[in-house]
Amino acid sequence: MTNILVTGGAGQLGSSLATKLSLNKNVTVVIIDNLSTGNESKIPKRDNVKFIKADVNDYKDIISIFATFKFKYVFHYAAVVGVERTLDNPINVLNDIDGIKNILSLSKNSGVERVFYSSSSEVYGEPFEIPQNESTTPLNSRLPYAIVKNVGEAFFKAYQREYGLDYTIFRFFNTYGPLQSNDFVMPRFLKLAMNNQPIPIYGKGDQTRSFCYIDDNVDTCLNALYNDAYVNDVLNIGNDIEISILQLAEKIIELTHSKSEIIFLPSLKEGDMTRRCPDIGKMKALLGRDLISLEEGVNKMMSHYNIYTIEKA
Repeated sequence: MTNILVTGGAGQLGSSLATKLSLNKNVTVVIIDNLSTGNESKIPKRDNVKFIKADVNDYKDIISIFATFKFKYVFHYAAVVGVERTLDNPINVLNDIDGIKNILSLSKNSGVERVFYSSSSEVYGEPFEIPQNESTTPLNSRLPYAIVKNVGEAFFKAYQREYGLDYTIFRFFNTYGPLQSNDFVMPRFLKLAMNNQPIPIYGKGDQTRSFCYIDDNVDTCLNALYNDAYVNDVLNIGNDIEISILQLAEKIIELTHSKSEIIFLPSLKEGDMTRRCPDIGKMKALLGRDLISLEEGVNKMMSHYNIYTIEKA
């Protein structure tokens, strides 16, 4: 039996990854989450999935977990996320450095073979090239979240050089899916449109993003594990089709046949980067199939929300 740890496993990314990992009956998936932003309802209910409420930023909270399970692989996804949340709680964001150090130290000392780290597109700051390539990583963002992700990447590389602990760094771009919380643009816009409510946009809406459906994200991460790919390397995970936030709102209104109006709010003071679009050449080769289109992804989310509404009624 192979034991795999997923930290932050009550969030969208971690829980979706854990669900697919648990399909292998020869794997035991252990989920750690302090539930500060995650939700226990997202955790898969399977015999080979174990949930432990713990804080990775507290060494004493997790040392016994590593001693008990002897993990072969670790996916470190626990982090404070969301632009507004990270701006409002900068100290909590900086505390995530402790979690990174704890995970690396315990992995090194307990025989973990490889640690997978959830970094972010935020490490690119304001882009000076599009698409954004893994080999170009300027740090020009003042946001604590971006700084912590850069520091985290440096720790993973340093532990490999010093101790031989293998890693793979995932730089996640906007990933959406049915389990994503309303803090993020896609579920917020979609739920407002489905209820014919106004959709607010910061500034003119000309800032661009690219949106990756959760299945594309998770399948790529698992292929990196199962194919022993991109060991001690960095991998962009996202979608390379760029769309403005205004166009996204208009597309969602169209797909939902909504009567929602778009309203414009003052621009955010900071944190709302002008463009985001990754070079995903490495991801496409690893995924080995076409990515899910925005239209298909939105329709999948609509179906989930409709079923959820019916079940709750």
